Amino acid sequence: MHKILVIGGGAAGMMAAISAKKHGGDVILLERNKRVGKKILATGNGRCNYTNINLSIDNYHGKNPKFVYSPLSQFNVYDTIDFFEKLGISPFIEENGRVYPMSLQSSSILDVLRFELEYLGIEVVTEAFVIDIHKGDKFLITLEDGRKFKADRVILATGGKAAPNTGSDGNGYRLAEKLGHTIEYIFPALVQLKLEGNFFKKVEGVKIIGRAELYENNTFIRREEGDILFTNYGISGPPILQISRMANKLLYEGKIPQLRISIIKDKNRQELEKYLYYRFSFMPKKTIERALIGLINKRLIIPILKEVGIDRDKIIAHISKEEVRKISTTLTDFRFKIIGSKSWESAQATAGGVKTDEINNSTMESKLVKGLYFAGEIVDVDGDCGGFNLQWAWSSGYVAGKNSASN
Repeated sequence: MHKILVIGGGAAGMMAAISAKKHGGDVILLERNKRVGKKILATGNGRCNYTNINLSIDNYHGKNPKFVYSPLSQFNVYDTIDFFEKLGISPFIEENGRVYPMSLQSSSILDVLRFELEYLGIEVVTEAFVIDIHKGDKFLITLEDGRKFKADRVILATGGKAAPNTGSDGNGYRLAEKLGHTIEYIFPALVQLKLEGNFFKKVEGVKIIGRAELYENNTFIRREEGDILFTNYGISGPPILQISRMANKLLYEGKIPQLRISIIKDKNRQELEKYLYYRFSFMPKKTIERALIGLINKRLIIPILKEVGIDRDKIIAHISKEEVRKISTTLTDFRFKIIGSKSWESAQATAGGVKTDEINNSTMESKLVKGLYFAGEIVDVDGDCGGFNLQWAWSSGYVAGKNSASN
């Protein structure tokens, strides 16, 4: 029976510990916080979107996105749903494929995982911050408080750098590097974007159902639709989080990404222009400010009129064709320069991590250090918003745990 030490008590670490134990390992789980699973409680706005039935490899990113294929095949979405259902989680599936516990409480996922750790007799050591790993005949792990552990196998599941208040401060990368591994450049993913301009403080808190498109040098990159929230620094909302990974990558590469927002997403410029002429025909004596009420959020009207240089008190009868064109263009193709993103504290995922070239994706074992395994966000794999990152945690954790016990 292999003595297996799992470092990190998040989603991937708990799954790895459970999988290793079920496959015959003698498992100890080390967690730096006072309790395991702190980050799980914040996922899915507290509802825990724990997988997605519409998953595909296209939902994953990194230097080699195809790396995820084997782990996701060995423990797929339906294996995940079945695993949690047997622990007591009834699945609730939304139209977009996102799967939540029927209770709509992230604490339900954490509770059943904790109960399973307890039921299987897995030793969980909390407030255990690992500062050193040495590989000889066995692994020697040293904690900050001086305690030491020996193990035949080690699974690194420390997370990345996103949401450091949950314990993910990048320490796992340091441990991996100490054992000879290479770290692909890391940066925040699934994070709010900062935009250039003075427009945003005037519209902070305004939410629209719009479309966001990412461009670089007029080359289209990605499009997302849904709830978009204007903030005092720029913009947020699910569509923005989805494109933030590529936006940050472009910034890292020294490029200038551009965001194009369609406040009215169901019409193109020409269609909206035609509609505005029709709309304005009923109100020739109204001011342009009043004529736009009921079409867009009221708080957007004056800032947008200032943006296009039209006096808010100008009468519709005096609005020129060029001014109608300017309004139509801004409402369907409002362009902003992306200058950065919010910090790690606001990010939901980490892009980059341990190089996948150095890991066997069939087993999640290191190609450099025998007996060392990886699971979860520490690896150079990150998913889109919608349950894909947690599915990677379950799949990679299951594969790492199974193989650490049986190989």
